[in-house]
Amino acid sequence: MSEIRAFRTEELKARSGELHCGDKILLTGTVYTARDAAHKRFAALLDEGKELPIPLEGAVIYYAGPTPAPEGKPIGSCGPTTSGRMDRFAPRLLDLGLGGMIGKGERSQEVRDAVVRNKAVYLCAVGGAGALACNCIKSCEVIAFDDLGCESVKKLYVEDFPLIVADDCYGGDIFSRGRQEFCKAE
Repeated sequence: MSEIRAFRTEELKARSGELHCGDKILLTGTVYTARDAAHKRFAALLDEGKELPIPLEGAVIYYAGPTPAPEGKPIGSCGPTTSGRMDRFAPRLLDLGLGGMIGKGERSQEVRDAVVRNKAVYLCAVGGAGALACNCIKSCEVIAFDDLGCESVKKLYVEDFPLIVADDCYGGDIFSRGRQEFCKAE
């Protein structure tokens, strides 16, 4: 079994060279949620030459639309969204300094190339485990696009959020590797 290492969000991009597809990490720090609708607004703002509501340099975006918080909790269920829906937006954000993305599922070749080009990382969270993931979230604040409801952009503080490196800055891709290993086993 591989070692599970701790990383802070603010150092994730700078330390991306230490990560390889298949590595398991525990992430602590600030993460921003953004899904399809928020990404469309990000693109529109950038097209208009305006600033985004989040600082991109080294930031980590979690593709999630959390449910409302039950009493006594900062957030409700907060599982990952299928990342491929953000593929048309991700290369641009990575080129502008985004350090990492969290979601579920395979990414396009264009996104994988942008991860390598920008020395970033794509991390997978366990799908279907949103109720468990919310236990790692210690605070939640809506910071943009409140009218989008669960798809508004939120600033989360996570502690020891368990993730798997899916795409690393060397071109490693856990999905391609998994298919190759499966075919060898047959």
